[in-house]
Amino acid sequence: MAMSEAVSTVAGKTRFAATRNRENGSVSSVGAMLERVMPHNQDAEEGLLACCIFDGGQEVLATCLEAKIAPESFFVPTHQAIFEAILKLHDAGTAIDEITLADNLSSRGKAEETGGYGALTRLTSRIETTAHARFWMEIVREKYLLRRLIRTSTSVVDRCFRQQGELEQFLEEVEQEVFLISQDRVTDSAVSIKESIDSAVNLIQAMLQRRGELSGVPTGFVDLDRLTLGFHAQEVIVLAARPSVGKTALATNIAQAAILPKEAQREPIPTLIFELEMSAEQLALRLLCSHARVNMMHLSDGFRRKEEERRLAQSAKVLKQGPLWIDDSGNITILELRAKARRMHARHPLGLVIIDYLQLLSGTDARVGREQQIAEISRGIKAMAKELKVPVLVLSQLNRESERERRQPRLSDLRESGAIEQDADVVLLLARPPRSDDKTASVEDVGERDLIIAKQRNGPVGSIRLTFIPEQTRFENYTQQAN
Repeated sequence: MAMSEAVSTVAGKTRFAATRNRENGSVSSVGAMLERVMPHNQDAEEGLLACCIFDGGQEVLATCLEAKIAPESFFVPTHQAIFEAILKLHDAGTAIDEITLADNLSSRGKAEETGGYGALTRLTSRIETTAHARFWMEIVREKYLLRRLIRTSTSVVDRCFRQQGELEQFLEEVEQEVFLISQDRVTDSAVSIKESIDSAVNLIQAMLQRRGELSGVPTGFVDLDRLTLGFHAQEVIVLAARPSVGKTALATNIAQAAILPKEAQREPIPTLIFELEMSAEQLALRLLCSHARVNMMHLSDGFRRKEEERRLAQSAKVLKQGPLWIDDSGNITILELRAKARRMHARHPLGLVIIDYLQLLSGTDARVGREQQIAEISRGIKAMAKELKVPVLVLSQLNRESERERRQPRLSDLRESGAIEQDADVVLLLARPPRSDDKTASVEDVGERDLIIAKQRNGPVGSIRLTFIPEQTRFENYTQQAN
């Protein structure tokens, strides 16, 4: 049976029937015999299901679950069956598409009822993007709550004619039933001040016990850790620079410090890197050369030294033991990135996420302006940090203004959107130190980099200096001797 045929057979109608008042043996009419179609929107239901399948059951489905959308939220029985199958596949960790859905429905004897694979493909062919998923979800949710309110109200009217017990108790029962419907109208997000104060007191005690020690993910750089006390859960840390200054090298050095702790008492911090600019192999090569302190140019020229080979082999052995994952998917949206991070976090609880770099991500709707897309991406990254409760280090580009004006970069130089500055908890700007002459700094310019803490919600701002070794793609703590 095709889905359109199945839908036509379930034009659900409800009756408000006459109610008999047994107390006096008479018939009391609630109203005339009315036939009304229960509130629903078939198009919105189909659109939301299509988005769940189109998105592979990731971001859209997560949003539905947060809004307490369940199979019974759909009016059409075939839609209920499809959403139930989507939930079963999601719970089993199985990929969600038309094929797996059709197979699941068939295995439970519901293929004929829902129309099978053909009906599912016609469903997903109705949309080209999931941009309207939240809008459709709100319609489905609203209609479901209205249906619940109608059923509850009808039941209350019927019970009013038959009520013989304590009126106060009856009113309390009615109030509770309506309240339960109201509860599903909003998701719980408010936290009692008692809980917040308790958490703050625990945080203060932990800070006093540490006496200035790191409370977050260490970066491996003494001066940066001293000012930030590490990167903390739910923080978004933006690391911005002009091209070829070393922001990717600095990010990989931070990842290395997280997964390979120097202190024996500290556990490695599982880290996920979204590398959108280069391949996983290229990033791994950088990590190897940085850890082994081997000149990458020597490898490119085919020049080998026994000592360097030994160090590379040893570094490969060490790095392979580190809890590090690299996703080099190109041209992904912020929704896809969040879904990937959520799935990885479910399998291997993460302690740090790194994104290289923000401007290479896409928004959900390519038709809107780039500034709006960047704002959406920035908000999505912040939401991901709060959801996963991990720090997220995001690399970003700076515009050319600081180079044109021959000055150090500042917050206003963040490229494309002020939303990045607004959503970030910490903003780090990496730059070459100011030069006294008119010479242009080159990529081979070994030595110093200024790391400017331009913003920090819960700490001081300032500037620190790092030593950069470009041929090893490596940063080190700055010392006067290194100069």
